[in-house]
Amino acid sequence: MRIVTLIFAILIASISIVSGQGIGSPGTIKDDGKFAASTKQLNQFFRRFNGEESPTDGNVRYYPGDKDYHSTPLRNGFLKILFDNQTSSVSQELKTQFSDSVLSPNYPKYLNFHREGWYAEVQAIFLYKGKRETATLILKIQPEGLGYEWVIDEVAFPPFKDIFNKPVGDSKDFLHPLSHELGFMNLRRAFQDSKMPESFTESSFKPDYLTLFLYEMKQNNLRYETVTDVKFHFFQIEGWYFEVHQFNRPGFNTGWLISNLVKLNPGDKETIQKYIYDQN
Repeated sequence: MRIVTLIFAILIASISIVSGQGIGSPGTIKDDGKFAASTKQLNQFFRRFNGEESPTDGNVRYYPGDKDYHSTPLRNGFLKILFDNQTSSVSQELKTQFSDSVLSPNYPKYLNFHREGWYAEVQAIFLYKGKRETATLILKIQPEGLGYEWVIDEVAFPPFKDIFNKPVGDSKDFLHPLSHELGFMNLRRAFQDSKMPESFTESSFKPDYLTLFLYEMKQNNLRYETVTDVKFHFFQIEGWYFEVHQFNRPGFNTGWLISNLVKLNPGDKETIQKYIYDQN
């Protein structure tokens, strides 16, 4: 799993910092503190993004049939406070483009907790062979029975980084194409003489680090300690990618907020997803 590529850094880069704000009546931005601006839970982020919550009381939900359910003015007001407006470098111009796309009269866009297209990225500490190590876990939602569950989809773990270094080209050892005539007796080259048995795998071989991670845990070589950070990656809004992170600080602009925003060009989605899933 790799270092952040220059392409991804360019994709994420933006400009401009905007001060924190609260929201009064639907679509009206104020700094008077009447609105409980902190988005305390991720589920609340979904509700506010979709316009399914009262602007003055987070305990009041809106449902289909309520006059303000998915109201454009309500959603517009919420969107303004769902960005990290204190430390993020997302430009106001990009935020406006995003809001215009999300609130399009002909094709409004919503988030769906149970739909594919978003992932959790969790940093957790494990004790591995007596040493504390940080693992990056990628989790996703999947159906289970009558409901849903979070499942681990991938792991990045630094101690595994150099376990498999398959040589390429002339430096790679191989089994002669006539090995079958010898009853494959020369397999000792792969399993006895070589320190890189991965050299003898197919060209497309890619280590399954999650299986290795779980194996080490089952062998009692790996022990979970604690989670240190969580963020979420969203691709559900067509043509856009954004990242949601939790901010704990004084003021109204706190809680689960959009920290990165990218307008996607052809191929960008695949590049970002590859980065998310292949961080070693």
